[in-house]
Amino acid sequence: MKKAFLQLHIAVFLAGFTGILGRLISMNEGMIVWYRLLFTSLTMWVIYAAAKRLQKIPMADILKIGGVGFIAALHWVTFYGSIKYSNVSVALVCFSAIGFFTALLEPLVIRKKMNWMELLLGVITIGGIYIIFHFDTQYKTGIILGIISSLLGCLFPIFNRQFLQRINVETVLTWQITGGFITLSVILPFYLQQFPVSRFLPGWEDLLWLLVLSWFCSVLAFRLSSNALKRLSAFTVNLTFNLEPVYGIILAFLVYNENQYLSRWFYLGFGVIIAVLVVHLVLLIRLESRVTRTKQE
Repeated sequence: MKKAFLQLHIAVFLAGFTGILGRLISMNEGMIVWYRLLFTSLTMWVIYAAAKRLQKIPMADILKIGGVGFIAALHWVTFYGSIKYSNVSVALVCFSAIGFFTALLEPLVIRKKMNWMELLLGVITIGGIYIIFHFDTQYKTGIILGIISSLLGCLFPIFNRQFLQRINVETVLTWQITGGFITLSVILPFYLQQFPVSRFLPGWEDLLWLLVLSWFCSVLAFRLSSNALKRLSAFTVNLTFNLEPVYGIILAFLVYNENQYLSRWFYLGFGVIIAVLVVHLVLLIRLESRVTRTKQE
């Protein structure tokens, strides 16, 4: 059990570290995501094919999963764009809005009952982001991109649930990353016309960090969280991943000293979001306790 907890927290830490790498890599957001998808998809094909974890699935499923991969690719592009136009901390605060969009859109997509408490907490989170947006106008573009990223980021896990009911997770993720790479490759030339770059090939330092992003923050993080899920409940995994923005912002403070450049309005907005996170965690713990008692009875 202790090993599973350790694996889970390492996976969450690696997920939070992606924001640091987004600022560290000098390439623009489109090129970062293109190389991330390239290296991650190649690695997954090699590892999961060798382990015989890839299922044969119909072309219709491949196309649908690939379409979801395109949504994931756009999520990452807008996330790293948010970092480039603001900073890691602002981008991760905006990432917290994913709870609001999930509470709003998941019932519409999978036709389940609306959870009004989660929706209310999501609205309060949006209020915290608005405090930063309203008073720190220098981050306007970054915040808009961050909100778009959160909207896109809530969609592909919702759609993935339908596939994971009949296809193993390795197959879904491999085709999803591959689909994201192919579709992003198609639109990248048009994207680069609007946002031109001086070079297409990464330097040695950027290449190193891109491999870290792909191998550690993508492939390894997925393996660790999957292993943890085998020993821990889905509730525990989801609860821990709620800490991802917090871990990422702490890392941004430590690595880039971003706390020196943020106004009091950022901390006020972030404080509102932390309060929402605490309330949500308490509600989830109570719900889990209630479910456990019901099973025991």
